Amino acid sequence: MAETRFHDLPDGRRIAFRHATGTGPAIVFLPGYMSDMAGSKAGAVMAWAQAHGRQCLLFDYSGCGESSGEFADGTLGRWLEEAAALIESHVAGPVVLVGSSMGGWLALLLSSALGERLAGLVGVAAAPDFTDWGYSHADKARLAAGETVHFDNPYGPEPTPTYAAFWADAQARRVLGGEIPLDCPVRLLHGQDDSDVRPELSLRLAAVLRSPDVQVTLVKGGDHRLSRETDIALLLRTVAAIA
Repeated sequence: MAETRFHDLPDGRRIAFRHATGTGPAIVFLPGYMSDMAGSKAGAVMAWAQAHGRQCLLFDYSGCGESSGEFADGTLGRWLEEAAALIESHVAGPVVLVGSSMGGWLALLLSSALGERLAGLVGVAAAPDFTDWGYSHADKARLAAGETVHFDNPYGPEPTPTYAAFWADAQARRVLGGEIPLDCPVRLLHGQDDSDVRPELSLRLAAVLRSPDVQVTLVKGGDHRLSRETDIALLLRTVAAIA
């Protein structure tokens, strides 16, 4: 595994990252909400890249993993800025984005900044606009009033928070309301038993992507994480084919 290094942003944020040099396109992994580069999918992508001499970048959003800051200060815009800065500073040439859950939303937002550098995009249970469809009217009203909303966390003992600033920023960055002007190949992987992001969302996303080269793969028995051995093998085959 590549060693952890730190990228300093002008405002003092220190973003932890791991970068493997090699041939391109570079594979950049974007974790999900409250996730980091220590996850099984990110680690598998890095290991595959190193085994095949491919360039790869992993990183932790501010407030997550080994990066500085508080999670409560995180927003899509803030994390988007960090992703763009790391790619600009440490990655050469074309890029393939691999986005897990919220990372899939970030990948779509990042695609416009990358422009022609974007060679492909892989979404794993991609969750664009989840602040819109994933919350009740009552929860939205509380968030709009500046409150923090907590939800049961199936992956750990502590509840999962959504902060008002994150929600407001994300609502301003929704992408599913019209055509998404993305022209590179896109592969969307989604578990049929995903109870967090229903698989129909990947079909909805495929319909609004401008690219003619979009494929959706539904995984029988797969949950939101898609982290079983067979799921990760599928992810690596998909990355290898699109990169």
